[in-house]
Amino acid sequence: MTKHYDLIAIGAGSGGISVAERAAEYGAKCAVIESGKMGGTCVNVGCVPKKIMWNAATMAHALENAVDYGFDVKVKGFSWQRLIAARENYISGINQWYDGYLSDRKIDVVKGKASFVDAKTLTVDGRQFTADHIVIAPGSTPVKGDIPGAGFGGTSDDFFGLKALPGNVAIVGSGYIAVELAGVLNALGAEVTLLVRSNSVLTHFDALLRDTLMKELLSSGINVLTNTTIEEIEKTSENSLHLRCNNSQFYEGFDCLLWAIGRKPNTDGLNLRALGIELDSLGAIVTDDYQNTNVKNVYALGDVTLRAPLTPVAIAAGRRLADRLFNQQTERHLDYSNIATVIFSHPPAGTVGLSEEAARKQFSNEVKVYQTTFTPMVYAFTRHQPQTAMKLVTLGKEEKIIGCHIIGDGADEMLQGYAVAIKMGATKADFDNTVAIHPTSAEELVTMR
Repeated sequence: MTKHYDLIAIGAGSGGISVAERAAEYGAKCAVIESGKMGGTCVNVGCVPKKIMWNAATMAHALENAVDYGFDVKVKGFSWQRLIAARENYISGINQWYDGYLSDRKIDVVKGKASFVDAKTLTVDGRQFTADHIVIAPGSTPVKGDIPGAGFGGTSDDFFGLKALPGNVAIVGSGYIAVELAGVLNALGAEVTLLVRSNSVLTHFDALLRDTLMKELLSSGINVLTNTTIEEIEKTSENSLHLRCNNSQFYEGFDCLLWAIGRKPNTDGLNLRALGIELDSLGAIVTDDYQNTNVKNVYALGDVTLRAPLTPVAIAAGRRLADRLFNQQTERHLDYSNIATVIFSHPPAGTVGLSEEAARKQFSNEVKVYQTTFTPMVYAFTRHQPQTAMKLVTLGKEEKIIGCHIIGDGADEMLQGYAVAIKMGATKADFDNTVAIHPTSAEELVTMR
């Protein structure tokens, strides 16, 4: 027997749950289909457990700095197992909470793998479901390199499955995930080597962020190998990993390797060809500004589109789609410009808008930049003094702020408020006219000259 809904979301992650939740508020009969744990990547192997591990690493740094503030601190050890047990217990609570939350909103949860029959029909383990609107939001999966021995390494998903702290770990990649994992493992006691294909980390971000972070990675003791590409991974009888790299480089003695080189959309098994859904060269689902695919009444959002693959983006896009479909807000859609994001490195880095390079390429000599670098007061007399750096990118005579880039303690929290101002069209004069909060790092953003 076929069960019919007003809307079905494929994927019970941030995007799928959000679109179903908002649609249900408008009286729509909704279901979400999920083959894994509730909450998707963010809750289980992404944002939530990552932030917990980042918090633990931050506490490790605080213990080191406490001595310089006069505390007689003796760290008698660190229990990876205790941290992991607490983390998994916290995540399990979120998983269970979702069940009750969706049930209270009369949203059905269908466990299993969805596959399209046609634009209005799905099968899940032999059961058939139909809907007036189907939203594809199954997320993405981390990938490994395509080289001999690549399987000896794990991914970010496998990082969250580690039963013990690795002694000597190699991390391959230069983006968000690579630098975040490197910072956490280094702070908690592992020897970390970061293998970077280009000459820097965070190559798609403003130069101020990537240059400052490179210095901090090296200062913290992380071995950063730039312009390095792994060609083969060998595993010895002692379970040690040896890496053969370009330019006849050879590195050995790793007990763990983690790939952090990107993610691919979770479209396998959906039978998208039956619908003729358009995919881009990376296998991501192509959508317009309203999350429409090229097939009527079939939509896609979140990481499966690879458009700003961030949890809050999937949530915002899902809610706006439901507003449009079920609340007569016909022009409602997500504006993908000026999306703020944070890299939870050590120190954290936040960015919104255009980098200086992108702004100059687009607007040439109409761009003016303000920036500053300083040691935050908290590190004024500590042995390790991570720097804070900030940059404002402005446009035209009115100096409208079109880019804001911050790296340093508190960057993750302070950026949110500034992102609101920039989204509203703030100018450098607006920032200058704002009275500073002293003494803080954030005040530098309204006092730069």
